Amino acid sequence: METQTIENKEIATKVTEKISGSEAIVRCLIAEGVKIIYGYPGGAIMPVYDELYKYQDKIHHVLARHEQGATHAAQGFARISGKVGVAIATSGPGATNLVTGIADAQIDSTPMVCITGQVASHLLGSDAFQETDIVGISTPVTKWNCQVTRAADIPAVLAKAFYIAKSGRPGPVLVDITKDAQFEDFDFSYEKCTKIRSYVPIPKTVIGSLEAAAKLINTAKKPFIVWGQGIVLSQAEEQFKALVEKAGIPAAWTILGASALPTSHPLNVGMLGMHGNYAPNKLTNECDVLIAIGMRFDDRVTGKLDEYATQAKVIHFEIDPAEVDKNVKTDVAVLGDAKVTLEAILPLIDENSHEEWHQQFKNLYEIEYEKVIKGDLYPTKEGLTMGEVIKEINIQSKGDAAIVTDVGQHQMIACRYAEFNKTKSNITSGGLGTMGFGLPAAIGAKMAAPEREVVSISGDGGYQMTIQELGTIFQQKAAVKIVVLNNDFLGMVRQWQQMFFEKRYASTEMVNPNFVAIAEGYYIKAKKVTKREELAAAVAEMMASKEAYFLEVCVEKEGNVFPMVPSGASVSEIRLE
Repeated sequence: METQTIENKEIATKVTEKISGSEAIVRCLIAEGVKIIYGYPGGAIMPVYDELYKYQDKIHHVLARHEQGATHAAQGFARISGKVGVAIATSGPGATNLVTGIADAQIDSTPMVCITGQVASHLLGSDAFQETDIVGISTPVTKWNCQVTRAADIPAVLAKAFYIAKSGRPGPVLVDITKDAQFEDFDFSYEKCTKIRSYVPIPKTVIGSLEAAAKLINTAKKPFIVWGQGIVLSQAEEQFKALVEKAGIPAAWTILGASALPTSHPLNVGMLGMHGNYAPNKLTNECDVLIAIGMRFDDRVTGKLDEYATQAKVIHFEIDPAEVDKNVKTDVAVLGDAKVTLEAILPLIDENSHEEWHQQFKNLYEIEYEKVIKGDLYPTKEGLTMGEVIKEINIQSKGDAAIVTDVGQHQMIACRYAEFNKTKSNITSGGLGTMGFGLPAAIGAKMAAPEREVVSISGDGGYQMTIQELGTIFQQKAAVKIVVLNNDFLGMVRQWQQMFFEKRYASTEMVNPNFVAIAEGYYIKAKKVTKREELAAAVAEMMASKEAYFLEVCVEKEGNVFPMVPSGASVSEIRLE
């Protein structure tokens, strides 16, 4: 009783002090445990930067070379750490340059808080210099956003922003703060947000749904698990592995789910989707129970929807009720946090092995190996393949590196062939497919996990979209290993032009600069590889470096990524050539 009285007294006594809105912003970030933020200064956010200057011992600000780079770096930070990434920018073009990264974070469920400066409140709506309605622009691509015009509202709004960004299904939040609110003094106090009326981040799990799901799993002859990033976001890797092993069910992953189960695990049967592995795609349409965990049935995974797993009973473990029945009709929906629901269902699951069913996956893997994998990893032709570069990185990193990819052919090859021994090792742009994501995201990942080896893999096209972030790498001394797989093409678009547009390579051939000279211009050690016999030594030198290192590898110009499910086709129609 005495303890209760003391606690009540502490809650009732709210310590306040008079400070400016801009200082309040910095103090709120500190209260939320933020130690690194990414951004770019400008007129409407200058008061906040002035306060950041005073708090350099508590918050490290990373000057990106472009606001889009700041958001991708914040994403990379969030994806490898599990914490909220923070990006900050000024009004107008500074704010609009954040939008691509915000949209990327929204579709890939990445927790991020973006803070933008805004013109003074009396100028709102007047088309003042660098005024843009960033709240209106970002509404479709944020989990929540808000404009603040009074300093007194800053603490509560930022507390709410962090809570919304990280709770339930994570996502990006934007807070737009007018310049006068940043200057205004008020009585400051901060209290973390733990609840919002009418907002239910984690839906209640119905016990009956667990029992129904367990019954279907236990009676299945050909059960198949497809898992996504929900496993990683809920930190359910241990529970997931226990379920897979106890039930003996083959399991395949979406690109954002990669690394939740080690690549080498015998029940990990590979990648789903347009450029996924042959067996998991083909056998999706032969399983009798399809168990989807923490994934949203994206069109790149399902292919033609009306021919996707129509023979199977579908169980969907999902935290976001809006995703259930959105694309694929579910027989049993298990709502809730994956870590909790998987732990709850485990005692209800019978031990099993499904050896004959597993053999079907092995048989199809052998076909894919002979037709595709062997040529990618052990080529006999003269030109270097993207696959053998990834294989060499695996050898040198022993599968412990975090691989951050851009978007394109190299992304699919890296996701297919990279070895992941640890969770949170595959950081890529999934739903939005943002070229330029890789390099800045690798900066954020390395700064969040300096003890880990972080390898950025890009194509020559996407790399040039955010190449200026080499300046951030140099200034921050971020020891990112940068690999550009250069085929002098926008490779993925060129592949489609080859296959579906009679080789009309419209605006896809690249005339590239001297990438090594550019890297060296940023004082980053660099090397170019054009021959197979040079590759192993170059990758070994890169991985041994204690500083940032740039490696350009010239690969075959017209290499294609197979298998491939053509757009609009069924997953059963996956092509090996």
